[in-house]
Amino acid sequence: MNRRHFFSHGALCTLLPRGLWAGLLKAQSRVADEKIGFSEFDSEAFAALPIEQPYDFFNDLTKGAHGSRRDMSAAPTSTEMSIPPEGWTLTVPSDAETVLCAAAQEFQSYLDNAMQTRVTLQTRQSLADWRNLRQTIVAGTINHFPGCGASLKGAKDYQITVTSNRIVVCGFDERGVMHGLYNLEARMNLREAPFLPRDLNTTRLSLYRTRMTLSGLGWMEWPDPYLALLARLGFDSIFASVYSNPNGVTGPPPFWDKMKSQDPARMHDLIRRAARYGISVYCPILYCYTGEPDNEAGLRKLVRSIVEEFPEIRGYVLLTEGFFYKYWFDAGPHNIDLRDWIRHWARGISIVVEECHRINDTIEVLPWDYSINFRPDQVEVKKYVIDQLPEQSIPLITFENGKSFTLDGESGYLRDYSINQIGPSEVAAAQIEEAKKRGMRVYAKADAWTCWQFGTFPYLPFPQQWYARYQALEKYGVDGTLESWSYGPGRNFISELRAWYCWTDAPPVNDLLRAIARRDFGRGSEDVVLRSWEHFSAAIKLVPNTSPGVVGSNAVAAPFFFDKPKPRTLTIEHSWTDPAKWEDESNLSPYWPYTYDWLLLIPDFANRVNVAEQYASPFTLQVFYKYLLLAAGEMEKGLESYRRAALSAPEEKKKGAFREVLLAEQLERMMRSSQALLEFEGLRFRLAKVSDRLEIERVLDRMSAIIREEIVRSNAAMEAARRDSRLGYEWEADYVYTPAVIQRKIELLRATLEEQIPMYRRLHKTS
Repeated sequence: MNRRHFFSHGALCTLLPRGLWAGLLKAQSRVADEKIGFSEFDSEAFAALPIEQPYDFFNDLTKGAHGSRRDMSAAPTSTEMSIPPEGWTLTVPSDAETVLCAAAQEFQSYLDNAMQTRVTLQTRQSLADWRNLRQTIVAGTINHFPGCGASLKGAKDYQITVTSNRIVVCGFDERGVMHGLYNLEARMNLREAPFLPRDLNTTRLSLYRTRMTLSGLGWMEWPDPYLALLARLGFDSIFASVYSNPNGVTGPPPFWDKMKSQDPARMHDLIRRAARYGISVYCPILYCYTGEPDNEAGLRKLVRSIVEEFPEIRGYVLLTEGFFYKYWFDAGPHNIDLRDWIRHWARGISIVVEECHRINDTIEVLPWDYSINFRPDQVEVKKYVIDQLPEQSIPLITFENGKSFTLDGESGYLRDYSINQIGPSEVAAAQIEEAKKRGMRVYAKADAWTCWQFGTFPYLPFPQQWYARYQALEKYGVDGTLESWSYGPGRNFISELRAWYCWTDAPPVNDLLRAIARRDFGRGSEDVVLRSWEHFSAAIKLVPNTSPGVVGSNAVAAPFFFDKPKPRTLTIEHSWTDPAKWEDESNLSPYWPYTYDWLLLIPDFANRVNVAEQYASPFTLQVFYKYLLLAAGEMEKGLESYRRAALSAPEEKKKGAFREVLLAEQLERMMRSSQALLEFEGLRFRLAKVSDRLEIERVLDRMSAIIREEIVRSNAAMEAARRDSRLGYEWEADYVYTPAVIQRKIELLRATLEEQIPMYRRLHKTS
């Protein structure tokens, strides 16, 4: 639970003097002269991109207007049709309900603003003569189109047919029509013009009953433009009021009684607004079930009160973090009779199912056993979970957590949400199979564009690796997905990629990636950019870290401690309050209070424990170092061509291309800073154990070299973060780092290099 907390930090740093910055960039460049050097690219990119303030990226997700996506120089090919700037209509049935009406208005607005194409929105009582309509985009359900959509099977399915003078979008239901219209947008976005293949006839069947996400903005931050974006990205559901009962009833201790209380009126408003965009709402139910008669009666009462107050809620997620039997435990080994706990927990699930289905038997109840040990050797225990659940529930399994992997003969497993392994894990595969045997549907928590492995990035540019996960979800017959935690989707090409592969009849992945590369970097860049993405996707497979901690999420901003620092917060060393317990409760370190302590590497200054070695476990430090650097090296191979593509991009695409490259560079920095941080701490621990003066000098020389390299890297990381306010943000911890925090780190690095290490040398020369 200590990784799910909330904090905020703001403010930005000032620029370094130009001469110092240029010198640092020159020192950082390690690329051969004939290649585009790191400093050469950054000097141009940093000059071109504006400075952003914290949360500026919210504007991109909350503004209502569509930005222009039209390439006015584009011309249709001989196999394409074009919607002219004026003269066409958008026709919908007069009995269209909310979802279709809203989608038609959104699509009309898109054409006007993004494509500079004006269509007149009109309604008709009947679309029976749809084959005779001309110069129109006609949209309706199979009930409106005689002889159309015969292959459509269920919710969200749609068919698009195109001729030179008519576009037909036929949906199985109104949500199918909506997603069909948004697929037209996706095609036009790739083409950068209102052009479509003249003979397009595609039937696309939805692969998932449910695609659910958390917000990418904040806990209950769901403005209408963001809901519209989620619908465009293919989502049909959101998971809201996380860790809080939707009716405002306080959750159980030890954590959920301290969470933000829900305002029922706010929930009603969200449900109403989301429905306009074809989006259903899922919520948690939080309760400590003990099995005692009064406690069971209390659970039944809570469920009835929630379901009766919110009849529109589609389903309830019963996550072990908040819905548990007697006492809560975190994921990992458990010193309890786990099967007994599971049986009682499943009984609590059954009570929720009974009470929900008494009122509405279509409500989905999703038990999520996240905290129950997911290590590879726990297959039988995890299958036992499935066997105990009521058949009317839908298990929500954690897709990749626990997946085993080996590096140089050393075995590890995924500690948390990651993408270096595709999944499913051994336990997840077993649970899916067991549920299918029982005739149960299965949903999966499976990240689809970013994850806690690099939790402070808005997306991770590993398209081939993500595509492999999408294929695995389809292969294993997953019926529904929860595709993010508190790093919800935004406007990025990985979220766009994911949307395509949630329906059948998607284009081949390389064709789609080439179209994205051409749009974002310019014509002629396709081979270069795809080669970069291939290197990036190879790099993530090498990353050994899978914990949601400093390595991967905060290394570019994390302090490197040599001496025990002076505290930066209040101290209670002499108080009756236990400092260790206070720190554990607050999750703040007095030595670096800018983020949670689980996102830092705090040394054991008594030098009893090598915390670097502890962090790398079960891998040795040598193997951990090796694979972090191998991953960073693979990223750099891709970045060499990625930078070249950005510098060669047309002027109107250059800023967007620069941002893509800076994000990928920040990933490489995160990998290298992670290795440097662990090596530095390992050396600090070793220094305390040696007395030979020559060995001390060798250790100090290496530590000094690490600091010098890290200063250069940290300055580049700070400047990248100043130009992309998405970097460092992950709303369960708000800003994990800001440029201001990186500035504090640089100050500490300089003090270590110029004061602390020289002082240590002097003391040990005279001792």
